[in-house]
Amino acid sequence: QNEDKWDFVLVSDIHEMGSEKEMKRKKFLDELSKKGFTIKKIEDTKLFYGVRAPQHIFWKYQCLLTNPNSRQQNSSAYQDVPVTTRIRVVNFILHNTVTSDLEKLHDLMKKKVFEAAFPLHKKEEIREILKKKWARWRVLFKEQPIEEIRCYFGEKVALYFAWLGWYTYLLIFAALAGLATVAAGATVFSSSQVSKEICDANNTIMCPLCDQNCSFWVLSDTCTYAKVTHMIDNEATVVFAIFMAIWATVFLELWKRERATVAINWDLYGWDEEEEELALQLINNSQHEPRLYQHSYFRSTIVLILALLMIMVLIGIAHALVIYRAVAMALFMQSEVNLLSQHADTIAMLTGAVLHYITIIIMTKVNWHVALFLCDLEKPRTSSQRENNFTVKIFLFQFFTNFSSLIYIAFFLGRINGHPGHYVRIAGHWRLEECHPSGCITDLFIQMAVIMVLKQTISNIMEYLIPLISHQLRKKKKPPKKRSLMLGEEEEAEDPCKRQWLNNYELNEVNIFSLFNEYLEIVIQYSFTTIFVAAFPLAPLLALINNVIEIHMDAIKMMRLRRRMVPRKAKDIGIWLQVLEAIGTLAVIGNGLVIAITSDFIPVQVYKYMYSPCARENHTSMDCSTGYIDNSLSIFHIQDFEPHTKVLPEFKGKQIKECRYRDYRNADDYAYTVQFWHIFAARLAFLILFEHVALCVKLIAAWYIPDVPQKVKNKILTEKHSNLRNELSTAEYSTEV
Repeated sequence: QNEDKWDFVLVSDIHEMGSEKEMKRKKFLDELSKKGFTIKKIEDTKLFYGVRAPQHIFWKYQCLLTNPNSRQQNSSAYQDVPVTTRIRVVNFILHNTVTSDLEKLHDLMKKKVFEAAFPLHKKEEIREILKKKWARWRVLFKEQPIEEIRCYFGEKVALYFAWLGWYTYLLIFAALAGLATVAAGATVFSSSQVSKEICDANNTIMCPLCDQNCSFWVLSDTCTYAKVTHMIDNEATVVFAIFMAIWATVFLELWKRERATVAINWDLYGWDEEEEELALQLINNSQHEPRLYQHSYFRSTIVLILALLMIMVLIGIAHALVIYRAVAMALFMQSEVNLLSQHADTIAMLTGAVLHYITIIIMTKVNWHVALFLCDLEKPRTSSQRENNFTVKIFLFQFFTNFSSLIYIAFFLGRINGHPGHYVRIAGHWRLEECHPSGCITDLFIQMAVIMVLKQTISNIMEYLIPLISHQLRKKKKPPKKRSLMLGEEEEAEDPCKRQWLNNYELNEVNIFSLFNEYLEIVIQYSFTTIFVAAFPLAPLLALINNVIEIHMDAIKMMRLRRRMVPRKAKDIGIWLQVLEAIGTLAVIGNGLVIAITSDFIPVQVYKYMYSPCARENHTSMDCSTGYIDNSLSIFHIQDFEPHTKVLPEFKGKQIKECRYRDYRNADDYAYTVQFWHIFAARLAFLILFEHVALCVKLIAAWYIPDVPQKVKNKILTEKHSNLRNELSTAEYSTEV
């Protein structure tokens, strides 16, 4: 027998004769034999069963799924079915064969009758090409062989890599724009008037940052921070945020065009997933009745309520992190260690970010199980429908896991903590943390940087090392070869299949979610790259570096460390496209909010045009933001501190009567000033304007770039025309006869 002709291998433990498991296994294999499958058994430490499907199954498949026009031309000559189709059909039949006990392969695997079922990585020419051109580190910057990936792993995997490659290619432009923004910040804006004023404010005494044993401090202490903040918080950022909104739209529009070209080249336009599934069901069992569509409002309501509860839990976790930071800040401030007490806010922030990363890791596992449970409640009709439902749920949960803490920092931090003499407290004890003295955008920047760097380095290392180590361990498990005679049989020459099957068995198993995980990881990364990009313009650059490595790491995992995936057919990236479009819209809202609310862009503009010396007299020579810092700080009288606040009234040998804090409040009754309401109105006006402009530009870009290229449209048109012409000539010929 030719060793390459086995479609699938089933692996099972060696069970005792007559045991229940052995009976179940025999029943299942008998069912396969009835369908005409050839089965070959090889015994080692496990039992291996090679399975080969009979030819007539594939003939049926071709009859049912080739279009009628091509059928007339070569009705006798059935061309060979591609290997990917072969594996897909066999996989479907294996998983839908029912034994006399009404059990399928899935149930038998749960009961440990079979341990594994997988198609083989074979020594094909195409596999060698992929190993050479794709699954190695040397070809990091070369183009991917998408056509070969499709022939080996099927359309679904090929489309993932085509999409990932396309996204990575377009990230180059976003990364360059981000670098340009940071460079502009470092050169043009580092000498800005605002940071100059902060660095020169040696006499501006600020209110203490905690209640116990905290002294006053001087504003100029935060000079370096102010400079860093102005690198990311300046006019260039606004332009960059609008650019990223357009970039996200253009990326998706161009991908739709790319996908249309791929679909026509791979002859996927006429293909229909539902039809394929029905055809496979009929090939497996000609008496099969289709499962009809059903919809239950009761089920949907329950799923909705449970999903909302889960989201509440995730938001609750973000609250817990807020409380952690407030308490940690208070404890660090009172610490004996100088380093801790001096940099308490930064250390609380950094440890908070690391904790956030740890919660992301843990909650990802929990979200997974919850989303699967909710999917089972819905009882989806087909596997693709199930996958879509699961995708939406897991993405929502992951989004809140990753972003709830960032949303708090961006939009609530420092806005809800009251003012000196009247702070908002957790459990009446701990003060809520404030923004960094040089602005809230720095906090967001730190949090984004920590999470993105940790997520990409640690997750990638784990993603590569875990399969590598487990593969090495599986290889080690092999016992030495025994020369003893097994069950009295003569020792035969070793079967050539045995080595190949064993090697495949030693690889890591793949499951239905292997590809899904890769998608989810990249889509969450895409959210980081677009949603709060105004606060962290380097995000696209980090994503670009990550993706170049990710593509080849995934390739190496699929080719060398994992068993072969069951090739699946698809004509696009499915529901992920809608998810990406939703993220694109969120990105406009998110960046608009970051610039309007988190950054100091608006207060500075309001000051320039309404309160600065320029607004009062025509000073052309002077910088209009002169005096902004002094204007943005309110005055607080020491005697109004809360009774339990212990503050030393002396500072550098001077008695202090008043201190300053960031807010727009009156000095006598601490009510908001008129300027506060001016700025509030300006923030809202900017937000509405920014969102509308960005969304209009997105819509124009979406209209301007057609989803399907002309070439593809014309190809479909001429095909339809020639098909109709052939029909007509056939009809005329038959009437003449």
